[in-house]
Amino acid sequence: MAELFLKYGYAPDKEAIDKNLQIISSRLEEVANPEVLKTCFSIMDLTTLRTNDTAEGVEKLVRKVNNFAKEYPSYPLPASVCVYSNFAKVVSSVRENPELHTTCVSACFPSSQSFLPVKLLECEMAVKDGADEIDVVLPLSTFLAGDYDAVRTELRAIRETVDKAGEGRKITLKVILETGLLVSPELIADASFLAMEEGADFIKTSTGKVEVNATPMAAYVMCECIKAFYGKTGRKVGFKPAGGVSSAMEAVCYYTIVNTVLGKEWLNKDLFRFGVSRLANNLLSAIEQKTVSVF
Repeated sequence: MAELFLKYGYAPDKEAIDKNLQIISSRLEEVANPEVLKTCFSIMDLTTLRTNDTAEGVEKLVRKVNNFAKEYPSYPLPASVCVYSNFAKVVSSVRENPELHTTCVSACFPSSQSFLPVKLLECEMAVKDGADEIDVVLPLSTFLAGDYDAVRTELRAIRETVDKAGEGRKITLKVILETGLLVSPELIADASFLAMEEGADFIKTSTGKVEVNATPMAAYVMCECIKAFYGKTGRKVGFKPAGGVSSAMEAVCYYTIVNTVLGKEWLNKDLFRFGVSRLANNLLSAIEQKTVSVF
């Protein structure tokens, strides 16, 4: 812990973060204009991760996105459709615009509790079936045990596997920290630095499958880590809040955190995403000032 903080010149200051979050919270109404809400819409990973998902249901969701582009031509597309790995081929074959990426949760999501070769095979198969982006969970069993070397080994192997499977395609790797299970800002910071050092293109808060998911505090710490990492390495890493982000004002809150800590350079789908299942219609309704139910 101390080694990473010393290396990047950063340690979380909970009191200062709380104060900054109070300021952000007081200004959200000023920020929430249609342009910002459309930006939030454009960076969504539109997600379906139910146990009873079917190929037919996933295809229906992708067709809704295809039709949305025709019915709402002044709106941007969501960044991606996020599904379980076995549905990668469905999304990739049904989407009409390749700008709509295929995102897959993989490596034994959401628990990450399995053998490493099994995790690697799932990632490889998802990419070969058309996934543009792979979201994996930090191996919490080894991280919480303090075995950071094992964490590094696994993340490095996943990075190498998805790159090789992509056969020259750029595959975006997002590492989910499951911040609700990390008991302190210091652990969140440690996990952030480890993931970024081993090749994560994004660090992501949560799976949405535990009791506590995305929180402004976790987001602020992660963004500060991204800023410190960028200052040290020159490499920009993206941020993705996920799990429980359902209202337009919650989206604006995370948008404002990113803008405050990282700046406008991060306010695009290459460096900022939302993992959402309910947010899309709420954003549309807030922009249109009436109830809209498309997704």
